[in-house]
Amino acid sequence: MSDEEVHFESKADAGASKTFPQQAGTIRKNGYIVIKNRPCKVVEVSTSKTGKHGHAKCHFVGIDIFTGKKLEDIVPSSHNCDVPHVTRTDYQLIDISEDGFVSFLTESGNTKDDLKLPTDENLLTQIKDGFSEGKDLVVSVMSAMGEEQINSLKDIGKN
Repeated sequence: MSDEEVHFESKADAGASKTFPQQAGTIRKNGYIVIKNRPCKVVEVSTSKTGKHGHAKCHFVGIDIFTGKKLEDIVPSSHNCDVPHVTRTDYQLIDISEDGFVSFLTESGNTKDDLKLPTDENLLTQIKDGFSEGKDLVVSVMSAMGEEQINSLKDIGKN
């Protein structure tokens, strides 16, 4: 062996997969599934029994958790589907910059400055109005498959 020190570049994740396999027949309504490489919340599941030698099939209707688009997929119930690791994190809003990025305070006390304001007009106006009124706002950030997006907000102001 050599006496040279080897330095590895550290990556942000620990090599964990963005999805995990789950049998199609066990995925239920309000669960999550990957359809056409997009993380979706399942809004409808129907199972069809097919002929003598066929497999039962599951028909999934899902709504993309980031874009809101409706996607559909049909999978044999005995096959595995990808299910995204979906996490929801709450952050306190510190600042909104002119270029549309927001600054948050994380639980560890650091700041997070890499998220844009949401595209949803209703949520966007709630955040901007609440921030300009000086309210203490906590935003909920949904993350899955390497994407993050603000999806709700709470006013934690002391009334």
